[in-house]
Amino acid sequence: MRPAPTISATSPEQASARDVREGGRWTASQAAKNNVLYGLASTALALASPLPTSWLRAIGRALGRLAYAALPKPRRTAHENLARAFPDLRQAERRSMARRAYIELGGYLGDTVALLAGHPLSALPIAEASHRALLTALEEGRGVVFASAHLGPWERVAGSLVAAGIPLTTMAREGYDARFTRILDKLRRTLGVPAIYRGASNAHVRVMRTLRRGGVLGSPMDLRSRVPSIPTPLFGVPAATAVGPARIALRTGAALVVGTAAPGAHGLQITVTRVETGDLVAGVEGEATLTARINDELSRRILALPEGWVWMHPRWER
Repeated sequence: MRPAPTISATSPEQASARDVREGGRWTASQAAKNNVLYGLASTALALASPLPTSWLRAIGRALGRLAYAALPKPRRTAHENLARAFPDLRQAERRSMARRAYIELGGYLGDTVALLAGHPLSALPIAEASHRALLTALEEGRGVVFASAHLGPWERVAGSLVAAGIPLTTMAREGYDARFTRILDKLRRTLGVPAIYRGASNAHVRVMRTLRRGGVLGSPMDLRSRVPSIPTPLFGVPAATAVGPARIALRTGAALVVGTAAPGAHGLQITVTRVETGDLVAGVEGEATLTARINDELSRRILALPEGWVWMHPRWER
């Protein structure tokens, strides 16, 4: 006789019950763990803030090396994801790439701590053709949906656009712990980037107002998240992908662009690519086609800057 099936400890129902963003409550052990994590993070920020930016970047890179060596589960996820994106590379080359990604992301973490401490960092340059394409889209007067990714120094990308006069508002998801959300709010205030949180009761209204006044709505959409999603190829492998940016663009008539940090002749720069929407209509089919076009562009950009992406994120179901 077979045993009765049991619900996994990571089932969606149980995850929602423990997710305060969805009306759940932490267990006593979760609360204790989160208190410890926040305490450690707060202490680390307080100790690190007086250090110069170059030191913070070096410490972050060292932490990236340590995380790669000490955390087997995310390291295994990174190797699996790189095998999907680079099936023709030898395993040793993919492992080297994963290690470099950990180190580079650690360096970007150091830059983030520097920004939180009030240290000035130069804005990333916007490629001239990309700047023109973005201004042309804005001149159409129906707003711009700016699909992006957690690629390179993504928080600095948003801040650099605002510093260049682009009226960017970013879509964001509240942190699992509201105290960490307040830290991110401080970072975005430092960069001058307003945020619309998806869980807010007026989020829909604020999205529409942003576009109607001819603003730019930023939406990172390269990671798995609990938002309406459809299976769409990323690196040629189907992955649950947020459909919101495509849906908003088609229903409002807003222009849609993909923009991220990208390699340039003199280091990283911001590049923007206009994605064609004129042949599509709002609805399931149009949304699926446009989401696929966005993922094609995101795939191209990530493959061009592989050391800058979060390969340790569980992007695909195992």
